Amino acid sequence: MTRVHELYEKWVQDPAIDEETKKELISIAEQAKEIEDRFYKDLEFGTGGLRGVIGAGTNRMNIYTVGKATQALAEFALNQGVANPSVVIAYDSRHRSPEFALEAALVLAGNGVKAYVFESLRPTPELSFAVRELNASAGVVVTASHNPPEYNGYKVYGADGGQLVPQDAAEVLANIQKIEGFDGVKKISRSEAEEKGLLEWLGSEMDEKYLAAVTSVSQHPEIVKQTSGDFRIVFTPLHGTGNKPVREALGRIGFEQVHIVKEQEHPDSNFSTVKSPNPEEREAFTLALQVARETNADIIVGTDPDADRMGAVVKDDKGDYFVLTGNQSGAIIVNYLLGSLQERGELPANGVVIKTIVTSEMGAVIAESYGAKVLNTLTGFKYIGEKMTEFESTGEYQFLFGYEESYGYLAGTYARDKDAIVAAMLICEAAAYYKSQGKTLYDVLQELYRTHGYFLEKLESKTLKGKDGVEQIGRMMEDWRANPPEVIEGIEVAEVEDYSKGIQGLPKENVLKFIMKDGSWFCLRPSGTEPKIKFYFAVKGTTGEESAEKLDQLVRFVLSRVEQ
Repeated sequence: MTRVHELYEKWVQDPAIDEETKKELISIAEQAKEIEDRFYKDLEFGTGGLRGVIGAGTNRMNIYTVGKATQALAEFALNQGVANPSVVIAYDSRHRSPEFALEAALVLAGNGVKAYVFESLRPTPELSFAVRELNASAGVVVTASHNPPEYNGYKVYGADGGQLVPQDAAEVLANIQKIEGFDGVKKISRSEAEEKGLLEWLGSEMDEKYLAAVTSVSQHPEIVKQTSGDFRIVFTPLHGTGNKPVREALGRIGFEQVHIVKEQEHPDSNFSTVKSPNPEEREAFTLALQVARETNADIIVGTDPDADRMGAVVKDDKGDYFVLTGNQSGAIIVNYLLGSLQERGELPANGVVIKTIVTSEMGAVIAESYGAKVLNTLTGFKYIGEKMTEFESTGEYQFLFGYEESYGYLAGTYARDKDAIVAAMLICEAAAYYKSQGKTLYDVLQELYRTHGYFLEKLESKTLKGKDGVEQIGRMMEDWRANPPEVIEGIEVAEVEDYSKGIQGLPKENVLKFIMKDGSWFCLRPSGTEPKIKFYFAVKGTTGEESAEKLDQLVRFVLSRVEQ
């Protein structure tokens, strides 16, 4: 019997496994490939924690994998040397999210670690804020972000409110690996946890503090109030947690005409109106575009299920709607935020904008034009949060804005993770501000291109599921390392950055970036949360047409080699 089948049988026979889970496993008894996929490994504690398909097995999201991870987190919290360790827990609208959140709370309580749990679904950035507000030892969000409905996940945060950085994640992982079987997970009942004061529920009081922090970042509430009667917003929370906080934040700074996509207003674990609840994809805005045309909206904003990512759609020069990329939204917010601070004489001399290595250089060029310093981190907002905490301690730089190309943004220092609520508020406010000057955000974007160059980017990805897929991605990365291209479409490859070597003072990560002599670049990065490899492309030209042609050639070259 193979190790995989031994594990399968152990789960089926173990008295600690509930009957419903056993029934699910017995139903796949004749499906060897399915059993292998569920048990060939433990669900990896990767970028930010766990993420996987919901179901029975070691390579699935269930109360047992959540229990083991939480036991490891409890030990991590207890090792911090704090007198009364505590962990804050939030969850989104996905299948089993409330159950996984409660399971985590009861395991923490079983270890003598106090759990603060939100009484109903809340956005991820509010969790980050609450960890800091309550001086907690750690935080957990039960979410799979914008993944399909069959997924859920478990994101872990440190005491600073940021997702665990590699050294802390490694400690939690080591704790997980020491847990043998289910006996190593300590847990008490909900009633006992509440009686002992080890389980406390969070509600509107924390919401109020969080919203006050978000709206304090507003730059021009006076302009919003002046234009609110003639400025129309369409908002879709895509069945997730953004509905109430986004509408509340917009209302508090003066927006009056906020039209909600009714079919997507309320939580829905199946995300039944969209193929994927991802504001990175135009398809997610299909219903919102209908409402926008009916209401002649100036802007559409959408948030993903846990409201840490925000996408925006604006009117173009022909009166149609144009979907902004994450890089374009980021560049617009950088320009608006830094321009507003400069206008009021409040732009600090040591201001810093932080972005990731796969994010466009356009925002960096704009920030530098205002005199701000720009720093790069590895992909993952945890690295941006880590820098924020460092600068808060040292005073070397004053944080202004942090963002990723994958639609994640943060302004303000109240949290340490990307925040779709503050991003939605700021991009709507920017649109109202520029409208008062007779411009749309599309007009502003074109002005930025003319001033700083026509930056254009693209993301492609290849999903390769299962054990074979993981191995194939590994071989692909090694092939590009061993055989880097020297010339692409007549342009020399000037530099290869292999981040697995720990370059530029950054942690080691399996990422390759190829930089060409004309400033174009492409990057290969296996995902830390999904069985896929991502290909990032970026070019800069003197016209939009030139950039589009350069980008097309670069994408064709890389993908044709991948398909060989």
